[in-house]
Amino acid sequence: MSKEHFMEYTTLAKTGQKISLLGMGTMRLPQASDGNVDEPAAIALIRKAIDNGINYVDTAYMYHDGTSEVITGKALQDGYREKVLLADKMPVWMAKDKEGVATIFETQMQRLETTVIDMYLIHNLTVGIWERCQKFGVLEYLEEQKRLGRIHHIGFSFHDELPFFKELIDAYPWDFCQIQLNYMDKEYQAGLEGLRYAESKGISVIVMEPLKGGKLTDRIPPAIEAIWAEAKTKRSPADWAFRWVAELPGLLTILSGMSSEAQLDENLDIFAHMTPPLLTDEERQRIDRVAALYNELIPYSCTACKYCMPCPQKIDIPSFIELFNEWHVYEQNPKVMVNFGWWFPKYKPSLCTGCKVCEGLCPQHLPISKIMSEGSLIFEGKPCAGDQTK
Repeated sequence: MSKEHFMEYTTLAKTGQKISLLGMGTMRLPQASDGNVDEPAAIALIRKAIDNGINYVDTAYMYHDGTSEVITGKALQDGYREKVLLADKMPVWMAKDKEGVATIFETQMQRLETTVIDMYLIHNLTVGIWERCQKFGVLEYLEEQKRLGRIHHIGFSFHDELPFFKELIDAYPWDFCQIQLNYMDKEYQAGLEGLRYAESKGISVIVMEPLKGGKLTDRIPPAIEAIWAEAKTKRSPADWAFRWVAELPGLLTILSGMSSEAQLDENLDIFAHMTPPLLTDEERQRIDRVAALYNELIPYSCTACKYCMPCPQKIDIPSFIELFNEWHVYEQNPKVMVNFGWWFPKYKPSLCTGCKVCEGLCPQHLPISKIMSEGSLIFEGKPCAGDQTK
């Protein structure tokens, strides 16, 4: 890896293109007080990332209900588009037929105000979505767009089991792929074995959720803090997590969904010092200890991707799961009930009917109706309809 602008760079295996080790994800852009994306702040954030050496910007059709693509397109005006590799994704599950696939793609091009998308992914590939891809001729359509120069590289993002990941890798000459990976998810979905398998086939890997949706950096439990504090070299929780991912082989870029300038500054500082050796054996063992303790504390590992939304009953599913997990991570400390008393009436898990539509959409395959039921038993003292589905 070479160093420019205080940023480490990797190389796309099939083309030799240089890509920043830290990528800018736009799933969690800064929000205004009304809950909508703060457009000026988001544009400024994306441009500051690029000005500091980040040259990979990732968005998707569904992020912020399409606002992410629009804002990304605006941020890349004034000469910024030429400085980056732009990544976007095809949500095949939202298309009803072949024409629907084309409509989505054309909408994305308009939102992004661009003539080419450098890195185009089939979004959230699972067994069911792969079947729809074949039915709708998605790869043939993307190949045609590539032939026309409107796409440069074809890849996929993945949220399914390891055997299917290997099948996908062997099914098509992908330029790259994207998997969820962090020190808590070493054997989850594609995991480390999937990463190594892709590398063995010459397919570059992009890592998403390196901080597990912020779960590895926000509100650290005291028991976890104690393990980090014992380390000889002091690092932030984000630094530990990024370093664990960054030393993995076959890595193209690490996506971070930064939502504030402070987060961007911290990440830029971390990656400015991302030179080998990244970790000692003792530090890897320390990270393993943290992972083991986290897995004991957190009952349901939700990344707040919001694929489960909207709920037919208007339940804020990701927010309630976060609330539910906090209750367990903080060992049900009565002081935490201050937050529960404020937020629980707004989330209303007892409205769950157990329809399980959300469970079919969840990349983490969480038993959401069961979580709603357990949450109701804890916080309201009564079961919800979801409890009847056990």
